[in-house]
Amino acid sequence: MNDKFELIPAFLNDLLDKEYGLELKNKIIEGYKINRLTTLRVNTLKSNKDYIINYFNENKIEYKLSEIENSFILSNKTSKDLYETDIVKNGLVYLQSLSSMLPAIYLDAKENEDILDMAAAPGGKTTLIAALTNNKAHITAVEIDKIRCDRLKYNILKQGASSVFVLNTDSKRLDDYFSFNKILLDAPCSGSGTLYLNEKSKIKISKELVNNSAKLQAELLKKALKILKPDSYMIYSTCSILKEENENVLNKILPLYNCEIVELDSKNLPTLPSTIKGVITVMPNELYEGFFIAKIHKIK
Repeated sequence: MNDKFELIPAFLNDLLDKEYGLELKNKIIEGYKINRLTTLRVNTLKSNKDYIINYFNENKIEYKLSEIENSFILSNKTSKDLYETDIVKNGLVYLQSLSSMLPAIYLDAKENEDILDMAAAPGGKTTLIAALTNNKAHITAVEIDKIRCDRLKYNILKQGASSVFVLNTDSKRLDDYFSFNKILLDAPCSGSGTLYLNEKSKIKISKELVNNSAKLQAELLKKALKILKPDSYMIYSTCSILKEENENVLNKILPLYNCEIVELDSKNLPTLPSTIKGVITVMPNELYEGFFIAKIHKIK
């Protein structure tokens, strides 16, 4: 095996080769190795872009605007550098990868809608939905793990997302009497899009993790489509770039329901090819983590 591939497991190397070919695999692995720039978004429930720009200028924080509204790319500060700053401690901004912002944005939630976030911790997407709907939607955020749920509650309070109701339970066991206008299923996954290759990190991804993730994702997607109202929309996303957790899950579950894929505008995102028209697979690079996003319309 080529030296540059020795940092990732053989099974992952083979999968990337099979799914994307040698040239794209090279680019993906370069994306795993690169130092990603720090990104954040303005919490519009508590602040605004002009205030944050003034703060950056006063504190000599080098920034540029991202193509995602109200988000910034920092060139001379890391996340760790910002933890004790007033803007982070007071919830005026939220440190978040650009890729992680996309599912909430593509969900296109509206005020007064009933919205479900099925795997909500630590709360970045949940609180972004609250901000995008001006705290005027009815958001249910579900998290199965107690410790992660406590972290979710902390972030919701810190961000001032008062429109969010938290449930510490298993989304797969939500009663079918629930119904929602919009659902975000950012499903637990192998993390194959967010790997960072350096000498100190140990890659924990395994074939077993991928297989187990795919099974859980299919169960969660089934539940989502059961409790999504007719003629409504949901987002299925993962931080994986493997078709086993993305296209294959959709191809397995969507034929069981009366639904269709809604084509997403990938704009200027760095993307990888997909076997399903209209979905987005983001390729890891200096600005973006690897991510998969599909918008699903449940037909009447």
